[in-house]
Amino acid sequence: MSALAFTIVAVLLVGPVPALLARATWPMRAPRAAVVLWQAIAVAAVLSAFSAGIAIASRLLVPGPDGRPTATIAGEIAQLGWPLWLTYLAVLALTLLIGARLVIAALRVAITTRRRRAHHRMLVDLLGISHDSVGARACPPAAQRRRHHWWPNDLRVLEVAQPLAYCLPGVRSRVVVSKGALNTLSDTEVTAILTHEFAHLRARHDLVLEAFTAAHAAFPRLVRSASALDAVRLLIELLADDAAVRAAGPTPLARALVACAAGPTPSGALAAGGPTTVLRVRRLSGRPNSLTLSVAAYLAAAAVLVLPTVALAVPWLTELHRLFLA
Repeated sequence: MSALAFTIVAVLLVGPVPALLARATWPMRAPRAAVVLWQAIAVAAVLSAFSAGIAIASRLLVPGPDGRPTATIAGEIAQLGWPLWLTYLAVLALTLLIGARLVIAALRVAITTRRRRAHHRMLVDLLGISHDSVGARACPPAAQRRRHHWWPNDLRVLEVAQPLAYCLPGVRSRVVVSKGALNTLSDTEVTAILTHEFAHLRARHDLVLEAFTAAHAAFPRLVRSASALDAVRLLIELLADDAAVRAAGPTPLARALVACAAGPTPSGALAAGGPTTVLRVRRLSGRPNSLTLSVAAYLAAAAVLVLPTVALAVPWLTELHRLFLA
């Protein structure tokens, strides 16, 4: 029964629940709590899947004549029979395989992403203009007036006419803005766009994305869905937008987002523009964030993690404890 319950919970958390949450509109008014809820669903789904596999595989530890778990393969086969023993063994192997794929995917995503960022950071440092070397010819007068406040050592300006802004997270983070953006945007709009990028760096939104990217890559293409990854990608942009609104207001941010919407996004970077710009600009003129929705989402996240553990794991652990102490 524990294995069946774990399986049902895992299926619900992998399929219907993410599909419903991805179509919901309320996360737009509670992005931080929605990210926490997505994380809770992902963790609970993985734990439930592993628990289902381990619960089934634990049937290999059948009681022997003395009441204790059998310690030999021959004893297990004698108690279970070949078909059932092979089924339990296959489930155990599949569970271990999924765990290995998850670990490998996490390592692969982390290594690949950091390698791309390091390469792009090297190019930006070579081609960009740093805080210390920006002069009157490198930026317009408005940007020159604000550079001492907004241009720290990790900011680079590219000689590109197209307005663009993005950040490269990591230990040696960079915020990259084009000369076209500085020439096009007003002081308040530059404040908004830079606040947006620095919010990504301060909150380490890249680590949240890496976790969901690894989980997405770990599952086979036939069963995985991009709804969770796409939803979290949008939510972290909303969090950065909220930081920019607090610093500069919604109108300057909306204008800056529209100006930078068509700018390219290097692999591994977090850009201010992108395909969700229209949705984000509409949100800026809509209703503000809701404390009630945030509290409800936090409570739902806690329930998703705690209730399956209490309702399902405790009976299973009790049964294992009884089996080993028999």
